[in-house]
Amino acid sequence: MIDLELPDYLQELRTNIHSLSKSMFRPISRKYDIAEHEYPKELDVFRKMNVMGSLKKSKKKGKTGSEGSFKVNLTTVLATEELAWGDVALMMSIPNAAPGNASINAIANEKQMEEFGDKWAAFSITEPNSGSDPGSIITTAVRDGCEWVLNGEKIFVTCAERSDIVVVWATIDKNLGKEGIKPFIVPKGTPGLELTKLESKMGLRASDTGGFVLNNCRIPIDSILGSAEKEVSAEGFKGVMKTFDNTRPIVGAMATGVARAALDFVKEEFEKNGINLDYNANLNNISSIEREYYLMDAHIEALRLLSWRAAWMADSGEFNNVEASMAKAKGGRCGTLITQKCCELLGYLGYSQKYLVEKWMRDSKILDIFEGTGQIQHLIIARDVLGLSGRDLK
Repeated sequence: MIDLELPDYLQELRTNIHSLSKSMFRPISRKYDIAEHEYPKELDVFRKMNVMGSLKKSKKKGKTGSEGSFKVNLTTVLATEELAWGDVALMMSIPNAAPGNASINAIANEKQMEEFGDKWAAFSITEPNSGSDPGSIITTAVRDGCEWVLNGEKIFVTCAERSDIVVVWATIDKNLGKEGIKPFIVPKGTPGLELTKLESKMGLRASDTGGFVLNNCRIPIDSILGSAEKEVSAEGFKGVMKTFDNTRPIVGAMATGVARAALDFVKEEFEKNGINLDYNANLNNISSIEREYYLMDAHIEALRLLSWRAAWMADSGEFNNVEASMAKAKGGRCGTLITQKCCELLGYLGYSQKYLVEKWMRDSKILDIFEGTGQIQHLIIARDVLGLSGRDLK
């Protein structure tokens, strides 16, 4: 298991990313919250840096140092928290760092990784009648000679407009249930793939979210993400779950960053008003406001460690399904409650658009919804605790 203290090289990374987030994200945070569908051109520097490509190469080569193997998932979680501290919506708008890229990194074969690993990939799974249960997908993929023909509708697709390719989840046979669900790589511009709308949202406004219609969209037969040989198997749906096992700790880190941003602002305002926090003080002799602060700080630390553990397990090749759900469940719940409480403690400062606290409260709500709602995460955890299957506990 990971140590509770970060090694120097990861602490240095964390410090550097925090500085980047503070200098780059914070100054433009409000600008792109207002200009919802305008692409943040300031983020083009990340495409030039090819951050995701560097991580991919490090992972492929098994880059090592004096501290041991390069930990891609743990590094991503650490960077995510600091970037989300600056602005979680801008973090989700970084080129080549969309949820679809997580799918490619999790299950793409070597040829697909070479071809699409550096592309900006949207993640297209949610449908009008299929949200938290990906097993109920009705978008179809029918084989026609050397092609797949896709038909269906997808909604709430992250990076829908800005991405280069779309990872579309569809069923090749409805009678197979979850075993018939497969991910397909669909390049933008493919005939039959149409971006139909962009959503106007309460939070994460700098991140573009839209919907697609697939109308007789034809793609090559080898466009199935992962192993094409296992065309009819449980591997497709397992690919969905494997993607979530990688991304749910990241959502936990997003929640940690946003909640920490709000709590940091509360601390600054406390100190301006003569409230000096003392962790050595007797808890029986502190004010209710101080008590609220300490409780929120404890939740943030617990959330951080849950995300670290789930990411470390993924890097170590350990099955982390339950741990990933724990990080996501606590992240979504605590992130929402902490940012809301911070707004309450700050009074008018937490409600005014002069400050970012109200934005952080709006941004945090979606973290309890996407990548599987809190209720779904509690089900996954409960099934493991009780030793029950999905059929036994719904």
